[in-house]
Amino acid sequence: MPTVHIVDDEENIRLVLRTLLKKNGYQVTASESAEAALEAMKHVAPDFVITDVRMPGKSGIELTEEITAQGHNTTVIVMSAYGSIELALEAMKAGAYDYITKPFKRDEVLLALRKAEEREALRRENAELRAVLKKESQFGSMIGNSDPMKRVFKLVRKAAVHKTTVLVMGESGTGKELVARALHDQSPRVKKSFVAVNCGAIPEQLLESELFGHVRGAFTDARNDKRGLVAEADSGTLFLDEIGELPQKLQVKLLRVLQEGTIRPVGATKDQPVDVRVVAATVRDLEDEVKEGRFREDLFYRLNVLQVKVPPLRARAGDITLLLEHFIHEQNARIGASIRGFTPQAMKLLLSYPWPGNVRQLENLVERAVVLAEGERIDVEDLPERFREPMDPIKTMLESGELSIKKTARFMEETLIRKALEKTGGNRTAASKLLEISHRALLYKIKEYGLK
Repeated sequence: MPTVHIVDDEENIRLVLRTLLKKNGYQVTASESAEAALEAMKHVAPDFVITDVRMPGKSGIELTEEITAQGHNTTVIVMSAYGSIELALEAMKAGAYDYITKPFKRDEVLLALRKAEEREALRRENAELRAVLKKESQFGSMIGNSDPMKRVFKLVRKAAVHKTTVLVMGESGTGKELVARALHDQSPRVKKSFVAVNCGAIPEQLLESELFGHVRGAFTDARNDKRGLVAEADSGTLFLDEIGELPQKLQVKLLRVLQEGTIRPVGATKDQPVDVRVVAATVRDLEDEVKEGRFREDLFYRLNVLQVKVPPLRARAGDITLLLEHFIHEQNARIGASIRGFTPQAMKLLLSYPWPGNVRQLENLVERAVVLAEGERIDVEDLPERFREPMDPIKTMLESGELSIKKTARFMEETLIRKALEKTGGNRTAASKLLEISHRALLYKIKEYGLK
């Protein structure tokens, strides 16, 4: 039974409304002031509040503001004998749902409540649907509802329960560390350490000691024994980011960890047992690195037991809206903003952008835009200038800091295929002629880049 709390300093009004609402199936309570109503709501918050605007002490507008500020899931309807558009607008700004002018008709009160009930039912339904969607589109800290991300979620879910070594492949900014954390968090090792190491961020002369530790006197500054990061991850998960940057000397020592489950600190004479689950990540093509002699083939096969390819954002464009909503919510909470989303014009630009920096670039853009936005919605003017200029794929790649000829060529190839498919309305035969490649080659590349 819906509950209604009436707030009015006139006893006759309270009596009339109480009788009317009880006859129509509502559970009714009443207060003669805003202060008394707020005190009553400390114990039980009603579904609806019907309040007069002008009362001794706090006004109905102030009551509405406090109900809103306290986060009560209560719908407020205000009423007043001094009806005006300005007063109605003030009530709505304070958080009221509807406004009734005194003297009111009984049907008018009942209609306002019925409308409020319908709105509340719709709000609950939307909240439930959002919760279901969030559950389906979020795995650990990863977000996505596209087919490529669903495949990643499925593979991670299967791999997490085993100690199997996993190699995570993907462009910079796609979220490879999030995959590694999900593998750890969904595993039996979740209560143990997750240790992340960026193999390209530590100077080579320090990396061996950082990874494997050292004993006192091993070198000039080794005044005490030091426990390495591999040992820190004992019984847990060791995440080796940018594994392609690992020097060959240390590749041999890592191979021993994977093959024998032992480490030898710098300067030590005996091996120490360790039990770690290794997850490695790279933006490099390790098979090419093996061919060029820069990466050990035996280590590659040890790392590549199970491979997870994290798709670039341009291959999962359907997730962009979800990610934008998620990052806006995060930034609102972090800096106390109240941004509600993007204007249609801004959203159109964001959905058509190729995102060479992937999810990291998108997250950075949202942080910047939330700070700069002057209205409730982020507009085109709040976006970086490059989003407002005609798109230049090469310039876009250079601005992202990407200098790899191979990656730039792949990016251009994918961009041209997308443009050809757009121009031909998805006709692959016509698109292959525009691109001057065979129909068979185009089908292969459509599959390779995850295009539809």
